Amino acid sequence: MISGKIEKLRNKFIKFNIDGYIVPKNDIYFSEYSSPDRLKLISNFDGSAGLAIILRDKNYLFVDGRYTIQAKFQSGKNFNIVEIHKKLPWEVLKHEIKIGYNPYCFTSLSLRRYFKNYFVLKPIYSDLIIKSKQRETNKKFYFIKDDISGENSKSKINKVLKFLHNDKSDCLFVTAPENVAWLLNLRGKDSPHSPIPNCRLILKKSGRIFLFANKSKISNFFLTNNLKKIKLIDERKINIFLNELISKKIILDRLSCSIAYENIIKKNINVSNKYDPIYNLKSIKNNIEIKNTIKSHIFDGVAVIKFLYWLKNLKKNITELDAEKKLNFFRKKSKNYLFPSFNTIAASGPNGAIIHYRANKKSNRLIKKEDIFLFDSGGQYKYGTTDITRTICLGKQSNKIKNIFSYVLKGHIAVANANLNKFTRGHLLDTLARKFLKKKGLDYPHGTGHGVGYFLNVHEGPIAISKGYKIMLRPGHVISNEPGFYKKGEFGIRLENMVYIKKLQDRIYFKNLTLVPFDKDLINFKLLTKREKEYLINYNLEIYSTVEKFLTYEEKFWLLSQF
Repeated sequence: MISGKIEKLRNKFIKFNIDGYIVPKNDIYFSEYSSPDRLKLISNFDGSAGLAIILRDKNYLFVDGRYTIQAKFQSGKNFNIVEIHKKLPWEVLKHEIKIGYNPYCFTSLSLRRYFKNYFVLKPIYSDLIIKSKQRETNKKFYFIKDDISGENSKSKINKVLKFLHNDKSDCLFVTAPENVAWLLNLRGKDSPHSPIPNCRLILKKSGRIFLFANKSKISNFFLTNNLKKIKLIDERKINIFLNELISKKIILDRLSCSIAYENIIKKNINVSNKYDPIYNLKSIKNNIEIKNTIKSHIFDGVAVIKFLYWLKNLKKNITELDAEKKLNFFRKKSKNYLFPSFNTIAASGPNGAIIHYRANKKSNRLIKKEDIFLFDSGGQYKYGTTDITRTICLGKQSNKIKNIFSYVLKGHIAVANANLNKFTRGHLLDTLARKFLKKKGLDYPHGTGHGVGYFLNVHEGPIAISKGYKIMLRPGHVISNEPGFYKKGEFGIRLENMVYIKKLQDRIYFKNLTLVPFDKDLINFKLLTKREKEYLINYNLEIYSTVEKFLTYEEKFWLLSQF
C-alpha cells in the first residue's frame, strides 16, 4: 500500500520537472499533531517528528534518536532510515538534483538547515500528497476567562506592542496558532490533543489586529462581545491581504512563518526574521496559571495512583491496550478532565525500548510479570496540561534492571534537587541528569526535559533540559524532568515528573507538580545516598498528604506501602 502511494508520487515528477519530493511531518499550521499527517500517509511512520525524501530510485526517512527503532519497524521496507542528528539531508543526497516541496509546509529556516544551498529547491503549490483539502471541524472557538488565564488579552497585547516599539517594527505576523491562543485567551478544537484554534493574526503597532480564521468557527456572540477591535478575515483570503499589506517593517516568526507567506510579504515590506516574542512571554506562567496547573496535577495524580493500585493488584493477564484504556478510564472520573494531551505510550518489555511507542492491534503485547512496563501519558484538564512517565514491575526483577532503574532515578533526583542559581540553563541540567548512567557507560538518546504549555501544547518551547539549550530558566517556567534508558529488544526505563520553577527570597528551585510515587520494587536502595532516600520520603509524604482524601482505604494503604 505504501509502495503504491510512493509510485503515484513519483509519477508526478515528470510533470513538475523534479528528481525528488520532500514530505514534512507538520501541517500548514506547523502543529505538533499535524492534520493531515502527510508523513504517515507516505511512509506509515507516525512519530511526532521526521522528514521523508522520495527520489526516483530511493527513499529516505530522517528521524531523531527517539524514533530510529520505530521508524525501522514501521517504514524500513520502503525507506532508508537516517538519524538526523548524525546526518542531515544535505550530507546524504547528491547535490545536483532538483527537489520539490510544498512552500506552505516549510520555513526558510528549516530548508536552510536541511539542504543549505546545495540543491535546486522547487516550490510546488499543488499538494502532491493530499488529494483534496481535508474538511476541517467547524467546532467553535471559545475564550477562557481572565480568572482562568490570570491576565487579560489587553495586557498581553500591550507587552507585545512594547516589543514592537523596541524593535522599531510596524507589525508582527503571528503564524503559530498556539501563540494566537495565548495572546487573545482563545481556545479551539482543531487539534486532537491540544485546545488549539487554527488561526493566525497580524498585530500592528497601533494595536489594530487582523485575525485570519475560518468564519464558521466564530459565533455572532463571539464577534459582538469579544472582537470589537479586531477585524476578522476569512483564512482563504490571507494571500490577498498579505499582498495588499502596507507596512515598513514586519516581524516574521522563524519557526512558523511559511516560505509561501514570507515570499509574498518580502516583495513589498522589509522583513525582520526573528522569533515571535510570544514564545518567551507565554513560557513564564503567572500565579493563576501555576495554581490551576497544580490543581490539574492533583486530579491527574489521583487517577494514576488508582491505576497503579489496580494494575499492581490485578490477578489476570492484560495487554498494553487494556492498560491504556483503563488509565483513561480513571482520568475520565474527574469532571475536570477533557482529553489526552498526547497519544499514550503503554509499552511492555521490549516495546519499552521504542521511545515513542504506541500500541496497536498488531503490536499489542501482554504485560508479563517477568517484564517491566513503561507508560507515558498525560491529560488536558480545565485548566491545565499534564505529562507523566512511570516504569513499574509486576514481578521480581533482576539486579541489573533494578540497578539501571536506580541510576535513572538518581539522575531524576539530581535535577529535582538542583540549585537553579547555579544550574541556570537546560544543557547544564541535562549533563547532571546523565552523570550516573554515564559512569556505567550508559546514556539515552533524548533530551531530559521539555517545556509544557498552560492548557495548550504538552511540548512547548523555547525552554528545554537538553544538549545545546542555553536559554535561561526563570521562575514561572513549567518543564518536565525525564531521564531514561533503553535496551533494544529488551526493555525501556523512563521516569518523568512535571515541575515548575519557584523563587523564595534569593533561592530559585524546582517544585514538583506530579504527585505519583516511583515503584519501590524497582529501586536498589543500596545505590541511593542518604539525601536521595530523604528526598523520596519527603516526596511520598507530599503525595500522600495531598491526595489521600480522594482514595479508598485500600488505595491509601497501598500508597503508604511505597514509602
